[in-house]
Amino acid sequence: MFIFMITFENIISDRGSKYSVSGCSVSNKLEIKNAIKFLKTKKKYAKATHNTWAVIFSDEGAIKSDDGESGAGLVIVRMLERKGIYDHLVVVTRWFGGVQLGGDRFRRVQDCVRYYFENYTN
Repeated sequence: MFIFMITFENIISDRGSKYSVSGCSVSNKLEIKNAIKFLKTKKKYAKATHNTWAVIFSDEGAIKSDDGESGAGLVIVRMLERKGIYDHLVVVTRWFGGVQLGGDRFRRVQDCVRYYFENYTN
């Protein structure tokens, strides 16, 4: 299976935490699993603190994973809903920098997803 995943690295740095955002078209849960597995073939992504992701399937609805970043998957779902984007996986990756970000972590997730939307060309 060929996976075409676009990745924007080092989008944001906040108090030592670094963020990247990735995404690709998917049509089922197996493709999500394979896309995440593909992303993690890059050692730095496998070692990331969080690979939070979400997708809204046009026929099944939303599926998300916080990957330990509680509530972050829902942030991505809401942004996908607002844009009307379906069957497209968005992954926000965070490498923890040693300082808790509190509620700002949600703003950083939003910033990453917004960057993806602005820079991804279908």
